[in-house]
Amino acid sequence: MSLIECDNISFTYDTKVALKDLSFTVDSKDYLCIVGENGAGKTTLMKGLLGLKSVSSGKISFYENLKQNEIGYLPQQTVVQKDFPASVKEVVLSGCLNKMGLRPFFMSKEKELAKKNMKLLGIENLANRCYRELSGGQQQRVLLARALCATQKVLLLDEPVTGLDPVASNSLYELISELNKSGITIIMVSHDIEKAVKYSNKMLHIQKDKVFFGTTEEYVKSDLGKRYLGGVE
Repeated sequence: MSLIECDNISFTYDTKVALKDLSFTVDSKDYLCIVGENGAGKTTLMKGLLGLKSVSSGKISFYENLKQNEIGYLPQQTVVQKDFPASVKEVVLSGCLNKMGLRPFFMSKEKELAKKNMKLLGIENLANRCYRELSGGQQQRVLLARALCATQKVLLLDEPVTGLDPVASNSLYELISELNKSGITIIMVSHDIEKAVKYSNKMLHIQKDKVFFGTTEEYVKSDLGKRYLGGVE
């Protein structure tokens, strides 16, 4: 069943077309990987899905009572974010802010949700630690727990393993896969096409001159997929 439908969407920046006539569908429980060269429009598409950038034409539709602000988002980390002086518990709890309206304090239900997600991601023992003192892999788990506090439906992940060592990267990929198997829809932007085809069930490959959208099996057999995977099926 469809959660998100993008129908011939286009985006412009200062009259320059950043993305043109793109159509794809995200179904409930999908694991969609978005790949493509730098400058192809992946970041613009993410902003559109999050409501941070308006389409210049076409339409983005949400179904199954999904609201745009209910998409859990894990952005690429900046140096400033990595040095954020807050406890793990505070960072995870901040994922509940979009549910609070004008209420200025967290209630027990938000605290329980944060505790539940920290336990789910194996970081409950880090709750009182300072976020900036953690390893890169631990920080990503904290941010993933934060994103889960915002949604139980869809996670949008932007290069979640950037800067992580191979062991931490593999661990995070496995964790994201388990979240998907539990019923959470995953939309992940990645430069690692081999890992993308390993875990996803759908692929969206954006290039300035060509776009592929379909199942991962179809992508692996496509000319575009073979080119980027080195001809290995």
